[in-house]
Amino acid sequence: MGMRNPSLFSRALQGAVSMGFRRAYPRVQVDAQKFLQHARRAYNLPIASWRDIHTLDEERLAPAADKIIWSSARMAALEGMGLGIGGLATMLPDMGILAAITIRMLQKLSLIYGFEYSTAEEVGGLWLAAASAAGLDFGREFVEKRAIEHLAPRIIDAMAVRVGEEVAEKWIGRVIPLVSAGAAATLNYYFVRSWGSRAQRHFLEKHRAVRGHLLSERALLPAPAHAD
Repeated sequence: MGMRNPSLFSRALQGAVSMGFRRAYPRVQVDAQKFLQHARRAYNLPIASWRDIHTLDEERLAPAADKIIWSSARMAALEGMGLGIGGLATMLPDMGILAAITIRMLQKLSLIYGFEYSTAEEVGGLWLAAASAAGLDFGREFVEKRAIEHLAPRIIDAMAVRVGEEVAEKWIGRVIPLVSAGAAATLNYYFVRSWGSRAQRHFLEKHRAVRGHLLSERALLPAPAHAD
């Protein structure tokens, strides 16, 4: 059974994605200090602050990032299994929860690669990562010209269009009640996993740039004098 007008479903999905992210973002902030303690224990990272992340090799960070993506995707799958049974009728509340899961995942990935989001500039960087994860390319100049209260809605709307186009056809099965729960769980899992993988690449590139700069600076420092 197919949907007669996928474009209508795509537009409905775009609206759901936009509404979900707009509502979720102010409410699901990850506490950076609490997550720092968790990261030190759970991922065995020898850091006293998030800045210390840039002294670590990317191979040391990969297991933590992979675990964050996997656990977020798993949570999304469980959420999809519960709400997917309602088909199209549950799309709006479903996208609200899915947006919250995705935003928290992006925040954790940002931190695990050493980038906090306490200042307006840092928040702008986080939204750039979200756009990158959706397959969009917003330049730094675009971000710098806009205050954060205007930046986030613009990026959210652009992400909503892209997401709607990409997944509308894949989510058609969700309009079939009772049969759609398994499909919803699977699609939610791959939706979040795909976003996580793309965001991870974004933050990894930033981490490499910062770490490379630090290593270059260290190489220029004079060697310590040895006592006779």
